[in-house]
Amino acid sequence: MVSFEEARSIILDSVRPVDTERIHLLETAGRVLAEDLAAPWDMPLWDNSAMDGYAVRSTDCREIPCKLNVTGFLPAGAKADGIRVEAGCAVRIMTGAPVPFGCDAVVPVEETDDGQLEVTLLEPVIKGQHFRFRAEDVAAGVIFVRSGTVIRPPEINMLAGFGIALLPVYRRPVVAILSTGDELVELGRTPGPGEIINSNTLSLAAAVQEAGCISRIIGIARDNRESHLLKLGEGLKADVLITSAGVSAGDCDMVRDILEELGAKQKFWKVGIKPGGPTAFAMYGSTPVFSLPGNPVSTMITFEEFVRPALLRMQGHQQLLRPLFKAVLRDPLKKKTGKVQIVRVRLEKEGGTWFASSAGNQQTAILKTMVDAQAIALLPAESGGFAAGEEIDVHYYGNHIELE
Repeated sequence: MVSFEEARSIILDSVRPVDTERIHLLETAGRVLAEDLAAPWDMPLWDNSAMDGYAVRSTDCREIPCKLNVTGFLPAGAKADGIRVEAGCAVRIMTGAPVPFGCDAVVPVEETDDGQLEVTLLEPVIKGQHFRFRAEDVAAGVIFVRSGTVIRPPEINMLAGFGIALLPVYRRPVVAILSTGDELVELGRTPGPGEIINSNTLSLAAAVQEAGCISRIIGIARDNRESHLLKLGEGLKADVLITSAGVSAGDCDMVRDILEELGAKQKFWKVGIKPGGPTAFAMYGSTPVFSLPGNPVSTMITFEEFVRPALLRMQGHQQLLRPLFKAVLRDPLKKKTGKVQIVRVRLEKEGGTWFASSAGNQQTAILKTMVDAQAIALLPAESGGFAAGEEIDVHYYGNHIELE
């Protein structure tokens, strides 16, 4: 048995980012950039106006109010060639238009009488005001977005501004998902005596997609060698394989043996955590194989703590783990020493303090507690429990609440 920390370390040391692809900018939201990108030109490319107003010479505006003759007009998209601001004059200008020769300030229209042939300035003028200077945002040749960046709308805006239509990003790994057991029936069929719906597969597929990957459901491996060989062999063709159930020590738990027969090299089996202890991890060449317990809560928790960080690493992410923060317990939590205990909790914030309380029955077959949980508490292996009022480490489960 390995510790919680050892298991996570073994997994993350075993996986690497997948290959890359170039896709259209509009498809890159949420993807991870695979190369540093340098600005192909200055942004902005020229000095331009930050306001609708008047381009002026600040030396003409020492006395306020100040009257100036309006000698020209520069709308956005126009060229400033041949247009200049002479002494005692102003040029009407729109936001984004290049500033004309001779001016060193822009006066917003709100600070004038909005005159057409002659304008009166009503507020003091400071040299350089309301100018956007060439290369003020980014200079040509400067790396403006680095490899490992998660592409968001702000990055898309800047990339588009530089005319970059195709972007190198890490490919989305294909994750095969397999459940095992004769008791399972697929969604859409009413279960009979001794049967249960194969809900773990759908839960895992949703979690895989939420982590940014492509899920590929490959069905159910029945409790016989031939079915396991067929289904596991199919799953090993994907970038990642996740199995659910069949990983303990029962008569029908044959996942690990069949994986070994197919050539997968087991890295560990059994982790010092509760729930989720029977978790196994193997590598088939460069394909990570996660064999998760079959109880629904154990399946989801071990995915969250072990599989999700690996999938993020394979996509080039830098932030792999959800940040831990402190919460004060409302009620005591008891545990035995020796294993990390993973507890589903609800959160409330009072003032600047988070308070945590159990989300309910912590048995691994109680799905309602997962539905109600907003966070997961990680109780250290060496601890024998926590009293009400003590602080514990928690991290969000999903995106129920944003940390303030």
